Amino acid sequence: FPSHDNTSSSEMFGGSVDEDGFQRETTKMVPVSPYGCTKLFGFSIVRNYRIAHKLHASNGILFNHESPRRGSNFVTNKVVKGAVMIKLGMMDKLEMGNLDAHRDWGHSKDYVKAMHMIVQHDTPNDWVVATGQTRSVRDMCKYVFDQLGMNYLDYVVQNEKFLRAEELPYLKGDSTKIRTTLGWGPEDTFESMMDEISIVTGK
Repeated sequence: FPSHDNTSSSEMFGGSVDEDGFQRETTKMVPVSPYGCTKLFGFSIVRNYRIAHKLHASNGILFNHESPRRGSNFVTNKVVKGAVMIKLGMMDKLEMGNLDAHRDWGHSKDYVKAMHMIVQHDTPNDWVVATGQTRSVRDMCKYVFDQLGMNYLDYVVQNEKFLRAEELPYLKGDSTKIRTTLGWGPEDTFESMMDEISIVTGK
């Protein structure tokens, strides 16, 4: 039988976090968004069919992954594009939502490698794919604006219209399982990922 990999999401965890500050394959899943709820259904049905019908089907629980190809409606590209436009005098302010939302951001190319390893593995399973580090949107703004020689506090403002109805405050994944079993690990850091997005966006 062919191998199948369902791309699940860290949003399935919602506000559920283990005592050590991580989310892993065994962490309770309590999604707080329609997207997270639908992802949890997909995750559950894949696991059900794997067990009940012996399918070679795995779930990759992917935490936030980004690249320069992201659209401006995603926070990484929005921050970079906003900072560049402010630097060029094309904008005065960057309006954001919750600056203190924390995410575990990795590079998409590292996560694609993880997905390939998952489908090639002999035994199907559920796998958290994450860097194991979390940063806030505020941290992201500070880093990007610092790189352009600006203080983000002078330009970034919070606008309530960008706040979620039910906020997902914190994500930090424990990818020990895929690291030890499949030998996966991210090559890019948060900084190198943001630098790449900034270079492409600034061209």
